[in-house]
Amino acid sequence: MSGTQFHVPVIQHPGITPEVVVDGIPADERVWVPQAPNVWFRPLFFNRVAGGWCNLLRVRRSGVLSRHIHPAPVYGYVIKGSWRYLEHDWVASAGRFVFEPPGEIHTLTVEASSAEDEMITFFNVGGAMIYLDEAGRQIGYEDVFSKIEMCRRHYTEVGLGGDYVDQFMR
Repeated sequence: MSGTQFHVPVIQHPGITPEVVVDGIPADERVWVPQAPNVWFRPLFFNRVAGGWCNLLRVRRSGVLSRHIHPAPVYGYVIKGSWRYLEHDWVASAGRFVFEPPGEIHTLTVEASSAEDEMITFFNVGGAMIYLDEAGRQIGYEDVFSKIEMCRRHYTEVGLGGDYVDQFMR
């Protein structure tokens, strides 16, 4: 068959769901889902098959946000402001990329200078977030399904409707 070219048309498979295309920083404040006092996330994508999600984290306060561990990799890109982990000496500031290996315990903190305005970071989270106390005991967790339910409750409460979250799911 050397030299023979086949001209088989490429056909879209039926049942493929469309892409997810959304504005990163929404004009409507109701899209931001409260997670803690002065801490919100903006869902971008929920992967119900692989069990991960992409979101923007927005923080408008200083101090420790959470101590946690991930069973899968996490990727982050700082859009605005800065943050750090108490366990490390680097600072994730605007324009910096962060890779978090699975299994590392870290304590997310936002310094006062970033909280005066706000910190916004894009995160691609695989698996889950397992929250820990100072002794390393699990005190909570979030996974793709709990994040979806947080969104569904919030969007119902603010008048967007519980099905508003469906646009981010695949």
